[in-house]
Amino acid sequence: MNIKQADFIKSAVFERDYPEELNHSEFAFVGRSNVGKSSLINSITGRNKLAKTSKTPGRTQLINYFLINKEIFFVDLPGYGFAKVPKEMKKEWGQTMERYLASPRKKLVFVLLDIRRVPSGEDLDMLRWLDHYGTPFKIIFTKMDKVSNNDKVKALKDIRTKIDFHNDDVFFHSSLNNNGKQQVLDFVEQYLNGETE
Repeated sequence: MNIKQADFIKSAVFERDYPEELNHSEFAFVGRSNVGKSSLINSITGRNKLAKTSKTPGRTQLINYFLINKEIFFVDLPGYGFAKVPKEMKKEWGQTMERYLASPRKKLVFVLLDIRRVPSGEDLDMLRWLDHYGTPFKIIFTKMDKVSNNDKVKALKDIRTKIDFHNDDVFFHSSLNNNGKQQVLDFVEQYLNGETE
């Protein structure tokens, strides 16, 4: 897939505020705070400032919709996890995200996991939740530039103590050097064309 155009459309909290659904599935990005969702969206769209990034966890508090090539939506969901915010606010973000995931909109969810960290309880909850509701998802391991090949092998071994996967079924991405970008875009195109499982 070649992204020629990417535009921020709107932010939303409630289902009534979501933009009108398009003909194709939309692609949502979810993960713990600071896992690199916004950086990944910027990397794969080739637009450095499309999604707002921050070193402070919990920057994304709303559901942000981006229109890609005028035909599909990329959806940036609020992060979960260690953002230093009041519990009430965290709860609101969780409900905002859950509402979207439970909505009948046709979607595939990219679950982002930091390659350097064993999946947290919240990561595992997210994967179970998607599985339970039959929502199609794919895992993307982020921050690949932060690990050597040896570190990657060890990290994946540690991660496999929590979740079961084959390397062919997941993606590896670095927003620093855009490694893995094309694989994600190719998958999006194949998914839209009905060429994937």
